[in-house]
Amino acid sequence: MKRQFLIVFLMVIFLGTTAEAKVVGKSVAYEQGSVQLEGYLAYDDALTGKRPGVLVVHEWWGLNEYARGRADQLAGLGYVAFAVDMYGKGKVTKHPEQAGAWAKEVNSNIQAWQQRALAGLEVLRKQPLADPERIAAIGYCFGGATVQQLAYSGGDIKGVVSFHGGFVLPPAEQGRQVKAKILICHGAADPMAKPGDVERYMAAMEKSGLDWQLIVYGGAKHSFTNPDADKVGMEALAYSKSADQRSWADMQVFFKEIFGLP
Repeated sequence: MKRQFLIVFLMVIFLGTTAEAKVVGKSVAYEQGSVQLEGYLAYDDALTGKRPGVLVVHEWWGLNEYARGRADQLAGLGYVAFAVDMYGKGKVTKHPEQAGAWAKEVNSNIQAWQQRALAGLEVLRKQPLADPERIAAIGYCFGGATVQQLAYSGGDIKGVVSFHGGFVLPPAEQGRQVKAKILICHGAADPMAKPGDVERYMAAMEKSGLDWQLIVYGGAKHSFTNPDADKVGMEALAYSKSADQRSWADMQVFFKEIFGLP
């Protein structure tokens, strides 16, 4: 009887402890130049002390629930995650034409593009729970290209992961200042990649001397990580459960390496 009571007592303590642990998410207002921005911060409030931080850069749709959900997932893994706003407060759409216009406004000027990403990085670095010496960035589609630009800017980060982002060739004038390791997660059936893009990227990266790796997932189209990709009505976009799960696992292995985690 005493043994049964002890087991029940321990279960109550365990369940009570785990119930207290939860991912906290909140909006964070900031600005870059004259542009008002609003990102999303997520962390596990059951953990104590500083922990690695991960910047999340949204697809060309803007900072929507998908990007916030990825930040929540990272927080559940023990990171401080900040989903950056690359367009401006409230700029979110489901229309490809509008998304493309907003993306072009940002990426038409490389320096301004990098500065917008660096502004979000600075918000993350200043978070009390984030270890400023262990920061990484991940991005999807437009965001994948953005984190590559962030690496090329010389941003003080350990590594970047691009999920179905465009291939951004390393600029010769910035190559020496890159501090980040680079992981590219690419769908083999992505029609948005032009013929020869992979070969050109690999050749350029080999010449650059940077620390990089490219993982290609068979049969995966553009936006293969987003479960809602098939609902957009664009033939080039499709979700792939296997590629989504594998690329997320590959990201975690990459993080263990760059953050020195067991």
